[in-house]
Amino acid sequence: MARIHINLPDKFIFSTELPVRISDLNYGNHVGNDSILTLMQEARALFYRTLGFNSEVSIEGTVGQVVADAAIVYKAESFFGDTLLIEIAVLDLHKYGFDMVYRISNTITGKEVARGKTGIVCFDYAKRKMTVIPTTLQKALGVF
Repeated sequence: MARIHINLPDKFIFSTELPVRISDLNYGNHVGNDSILTLMQEARALFYRTLGFNSEVSIEGTVGQVVADAAIVYKAESFFGDTLLIEIAVLDLHKYGFDMVYRISNTITGKEVARGKTGIVCFDYAKRKMTVIPTTLQKALGVF
């Protein structure tokens, strides 16, 4: 079976540090796969806030975003008490969305814990359908 590969960009445009909570651990006593996705979501929400948006679901009026796909490649274990550096890059912009790539590293050891990618699609929650990237988001991401 072919393995998933997530190539990292040369430049990340956002970073934040998040602690590993006891609730992030699984039966192996390390961060669970579901928690990595949750940490990526937390970082993404913080990224949107730095762009001036209060919510992923309300970027411009009723238009927000949905995650159309997600992939994670695990590189190392992480444990309760660790602090993780989560870096985000925006790639492959198209009419309806873009990809976000995440690099997750342990702040003390510098060891890469995981890589992630989410396919972001803009979505009109009132009309319940996909829509073009709002101009305000394009400007915030530096598309214009």
